Amino acid sequence: MWLDDAMIINTCFNSTDPNVGLSLSSEHTTRKCYMADTGLLVTQVFYDKDVLSNNLYKDILFDNIGVNEGMLMENVVAQLLRVNGHKLYFYSRNDKDNRENHIEIDFLITSGKGIVPIEVKSSAYRKHSSLDKFNKKFGYRIEERIILYQKDLCVIDGVLHLPIYMAMFL
Repeated sequence: MWLDDAMIINTCFNSTDPNVGLSLSSEHTTRKCYMADTGLLVTQVFYDKDVLSNNLYKDILFDNIGVNEGMLMENVVAQLLRVNGHKLYFYSRNDKDNRENHIEIDFLITSGKGIVPIEVKSSAYRKHSSLDKFNKKFGYRIEERIILYQKDLCVIDGVLHLPIYMAMFL
């Protein structure tokens, strides 16, 4: 909590029963922590190197280095959502006995009288099974479904696909 208060990290809480009042069902024992500065995150990830060159950042941007891009993309989105005044929430249901019941939604925000589940996908995006399961379970509460990814804007099967940079408009 001190790191969050010092604005070093952005804390994202699990909303166990997502509804318009996301904080009503937030579980404070389960949380994700995102760095408030994605550039600082990249520097910390590669802290074991003596000198960090600009070529490393260029290699990450042009997908020339094997790194968990999903982690970086989620951090960018968390940073953009917080800058826009959103508190960060996610939804996670982990069923160890039946993997088919596992659902994890990266971010939840409210819009009007509903919620907006947001999935962040890196370049290897192929499917969105968690978003489909979430829609089946909470469809009557959902205002809009959004996938943030690295391609062009489109709507497919009622899901709004936005380029990552457009997270700043949410």
